[in-house]
Amino acid sequence: MVHVIAIITTTPGMRDNVLTAFRENMPAVLAEQGCIEYQPVIDAQDAGKAQSPLGEDTFMVVEKWESMQHLTAHANSSHMAAYAKKVGHMVADRSIHILSNA
Repeated sequence: MVHVIAIITTTPGMRDNVLTAFRENMPAVLAEQGCIEYQPVIDAQDAGKAQSPLGEDTFMVVEKWESMQHLTAHANSSHMAAYAKKVGHMVADRSIHILSNA
């Protein structure tokens, strides 16, 4: 199994717009062969001192894929290219962590 944590920081005030486009793209991603999980997440409210907040312009994407080949196919899919084109001007930074079980 391949785990992905993507940290996406939008330009100020654009997180909701990017999340809307993300959610519109989710059905296509979830239908991909090998996709186990694909979910955007934001800071939980009232998490206390244990929280290291992402902030109001950042969200994470939690993904699980059956294999690296499935993740590669996802990254090269036409719907991901269309999504990137749609939101690219609203994204200030991104960090993608591709992980395996320890």
